[in-house]
Amino acid sequence: MASTDRQPTFQLARGDAVAWLRGLPPASVDLVITDPPYESLEKHRAIGTTTRLKHSKASSNDWFSIFPNARFPELFAEIYRVLAKDRHFYLFCDPETMFVAKPLAEAAGFKFWKPLVWDKKFFGMGYHYRARYECILFFEKGKRKLADLGVADIIEAKRVVHGYPAEKPVAVSEVLVAQSSTPGELVVDPFVGSGSVGVAAVHGGRDFAGNDLCAEAVEAARARIVEAGGRDAARAPRSISGPPPQLGMPV
Repeated sequence: MASTDRQPTFQLARGDAVAWLRGLPPASVDLVITDPPYESLEKHRAIGTTTRLKHSKASSNDWFSIFPNARFPELFAEIYRVLAKDRHFYLFCDPETMFVAKPLAEAAGFKFWKPLVWDKKFFGMGYHYRARYECILFFEKGKRKLADLGVADIIEAKRVVHGYPAEKPVAVSEVLVAQSSTPGELVVDPFVGSGSVGVAAVHGGRDFAGNDLCAEAVEAARARIVEAGGRDAARAPRSISGPPPQLGMPV
């Protein structure tokens, strides 16, 4: 937790990611970090190169509703609209999705800087070279200097085992939050999943707003973010800090 007297707040909603973003005011967000359930996951599951979507005690395909590549233009347009000027956007994806997403995000107005690499420190399933990394596409709206220009473009963090399906380590998002925002700013994730981005945000003293289609995901994320020190703006007494931010329909 960042050393600050101010307790970060968060708010979660359940619904379609694009519809939720459309409910946010223009230029109201300081940083977007997200990991959509991209289309190629279904292909990898079908040919047996990922277990992240299978039905099991640790992972259930019911928790995923694939976000098709065809919807990327509307997603990126809304992310661009809600981001304030001189802000950053990070998109987790696999190498296949990277080639689809990059030109579409650029068409929405973003400047593409480079793909970052999350090194999982251990390879997973697959063939034709076993997968040990995922990509994080780094986009910019306007111009914002990173907090530390000495940080490498490879982020090392062991993958989460027996967690939420396709869960990302909090440590990876903590790097992105620290590099591209300051305490008190608002971090957003329209595909909140396990809540890793929200946990990283409140650890750094940032406010957070997230959304997911899955009710179980929203409740799991809420519990994790509260445990990390976040205050649920939708459920806290209004006398503490006034009304919660108007960031879509809270649940």
